[in-house]
Amino acid sequence: MNQEERKTAIRRMRVLVAAACILMLLYGLRLIFLQLVNGDDFKSQATNTTDYKFTVTAARGDIVDSRGERIATSVTGYNVVLNKLLMGDEDLDGMLQKIVELLRANGESWNDTLLISQPDAAGNYTFTAEEGSTRDQKALAAMKDNLGLQQYATANDVMEKLVEDYDLASYPLSWQRTLGGIHYEMQLQAFSNVNNFIMAENVSEATVATIKEHSLSLPGVEIVETSTRSYEQSTVLPHVLGRVGKITAEKWKVTDENGQTTYPLREKGYNMNDIIGISGLESAYEDELRGKDGVETITRNSDGVIVDTALTTVPEPGHTVQLTIDSRFQKAVDKALAENIDMINRVYNTGSMKAAAGAAVVLDVKDGSVLAASNYPSFDQNLYATQYSEYSADESLPLFNRALQGLYTPGSTFKPAVAVAALDSGLINQYSTVFCNGVYTFYKGYSPRCTRHGHSGNIDVVTAIKWSCNVFFYDVGRRLTSDVYDAYAYKLGLGQRTGVEVSEAVGHLTSKNDSNYMESLDVQAAIGQGNTVVTPIQLATYAAALANNGVRYRTHFVKAILDSNTGEVLKETQPEIMDVIEATGNTFELVRQGMKQVPSTVTGKIGSYPYAIACKTGTPQRSETYAPGKHYLNAMMVAYLPADDPQIAIGISIEYGGYGARTGDLVVDIANAYFAMQDGTLNEDGTIGKQETAADSTSAAQTAPAQTETGADAAADTATDPAAGTTDAAQETAPAGQDALDN
Repeated sequence: MNQEERKTAIRRMRVLVAAACILMLLYGLRLIFLQLVNGDDFKSQATNTTDYKFTVTAARGDIVDSRGERIATSVTGYNVVLNKLLMGDEDLDGMLQKIVELLRANGESWNDTLLISQPDAAGNYTFTAEEGSTRDQKALAAMKDNLGLQQYATANDVMEKLVEDYDLASYPLSWQRTLGGIHYEMQLQAFSNVNNFIMAENVSEATVATIKEHSLSLPGVEIVETSTRSYEQSTVLPHVLGRVGKITAEKWKVTDENGQTTYPLREKGYNMNDIIGISGLESAYEDELRGKDGVETITRNSDGVIVDTALTTVPEPGHTVQLTIDSRFQKAVDKALAENIDMINRVYNTGSMKAAAGAAVVLDVKDGSVLAASNYPSFDQNLYATQYSEYSADESLPLFNRALQGLYTPGSTFKPAVAVAALDSGLINQYSTVFCNGVYTFYKGYSPRCTRHGHSGNIDVVTAIKWSCNVFFYDVGRRLTSDVYDAYAYKLGLGQRTGVEVSEAVGHLTSKNDSNYMESLDVQAAIGQGNTVVTPIQLATYAAALANNGVRYRTHFVKAILDSNTGEVLKETQPEIMDVIEATGNTFELVRQGMKQVPSTVTGKIGSYPYAIACKTGTPQRSETYAPGKHYLNAMMVAYLPADDPQIAIGISIEYGGYGARTGDLVVDIANAYFAMQDGTLNEDGTIGKQETAADSTSAAQTAPAQTETGADAAADTATDPAAGTTDAAQETAPAGQDALDN
């Protein structure tokens, strides 16, 4: 090879090497671009995974009493849950049949709210909605709407639509109904890859074991641990605690008057099948009790294989709501109320009409906190679901919250409010008198009377309260007018909301705006009759305001919000003054003097109790009559004690109880329980221990049930009944021969 050929070969070699280097550089740059710049994108495309997030429900917070003893709590339960994502291509209806058979074998039920029966022998179906149930009729109408059917559609039409929609024609009729019901429930719960379906709730441990044993043949069927509401002290304050329940369709999907649809609970983070407080404190404190749900993330690749399951957000339990009541004291008041009603029926109401119901409320005078709110009869929270039909059919209405919702004519318990108004406005003073000869003769053709029991002649305000002189309050009430004394009664807490955290009735004070108003109603209302109606919790609030010389605190059930894990106080209810009567002179002292003397007019334990009690009885008439002109009576009472250094205030109402004096022993029983709670001798079941206290030192004679009645209330036994005891009877205000007598 000559020199020229060698040079040419070398040049060609260099060109080839350079080209190879450039090519390698280009490949290198491309690899760098693919791996470093777009590496994550290509990795995601290569794996092609999808994350699915599912809610892990947080435990609901406890409701505890003032000592921290649990009343409502959350206990672990187990649900059978279907996860569509984990099912894959499994035949859904075949799997549902397997699950139903396993549940049946263990005596379990499953979620099925379809209001249609199983087919009869001829293959026909009927609706199971109750004719008188508003809830059932709404659910039935919603079902037809959801399925796109007209409201005149029959049960057979509904089943035909379900069979068509879910391809169930090949199954026997009984299975068509069962599977159709489950599919409809799945539709309501929006069952999908991102929303599980709760097939059965709160199943037994035996069912849990059975489902797990068959887990290989039931892909996507899970046992999910959940929390259910349990009431450890199920008879303590059930009307006030309220209940929890599933979110209803009406609350989940809200359509306003303009036809616009919103989902307010979904916007707050709820799922369609969540449990929520639906009444009472459970509802009022839903945001505190609910807690923060967790999140479980399931990752699936492009082949449908689950590659990862992780709890990505840990659930946080709800806060603890601490009440102002001591459950021991609540039980003691419940017991005392029941025993007082029993005593009235044994000793006094020996005929066919019995005292069948009542309420008693006890407040802390210093801050308005509720110490007890008793209803008789009552119910058991843990039996509510299973015995609802029996409870709702009971004529004595055990589900009715009389303490907060019951409206009663106050009778003579209203008289201290009129006395405060008259004294503070300057209409009367401690020396002012009204002559009582048993008949009030100001009106022509209408002469309401007074029994004059224990009094007659010139009567001052203290004596008028002590003996419940009607003529005194007729005259003072007429001169004041209802406009004035109502304003004072309102400020003291009657005829308006007390401020409690749950629903309460407002009541009503007789007014010139009433449709049946006539001038004589001013004298009727002055003795607590006319159209005036109040609640027992208002009576207790009113008694506390009298004890506080006109200062009225907001009445409340909740003491504090606590951290469920540490017990730390997160929020504490502070005393809140709602109204004040800036009374002049000795207004409240004179009223207290009169109320302190009332117990001396009542036979029984109250007249000789070791601590002075300030009280006022009331005997308002009901609209029902047992003979011409003879009305049935309620027994009413307001009280506070010790009279000179008040600690507790009490409001009582006994339906068909007769005279207010009959509740005197109940006041003493409540006082005994209160002082026993203070010194530690009150037992967990509400009974009082053996340790002797000032409250226990009353003699056997003092603690025996009263067998006779004396005093202003009892005197009405032989008098003509009052003419207008309730709003219904207000038209009877001033007919000839009818007297307005209340004590």
